[in-house]
Amino acid sequence: MTPQQGSDRVAVELAEMQGEIRTGFAELNGRLDLALQRTTTAESDIAALQDRVASLERGRWPMPTIGVLAGVAGTATGVLALLR
Repeated sequence: MTPQQGSDRVAVELAEMQGEIRTGFAELNGRLDLALQRTTTAESDIAALQDRVASLERGRWPMPTIGVLAGVAGTATGVLALLR
């Protein structure tokens, strides 16, 4: 009877291990799903921020242009001051 009890014990242990493995895989799949969801959210946020930055860059004045305009305005006021 000892061999049967040993084989029964092995079968029970194998069934328990199989259950633990399935539980572990289920937890792992849940974590992977959450990580994928967060990654997708982060990617969409990054894309939205890139669009916003691109629109801000299109609307800004470049520094050399501002310098030229300031120089022209200074020159114009200097010429007006000399003529008066």
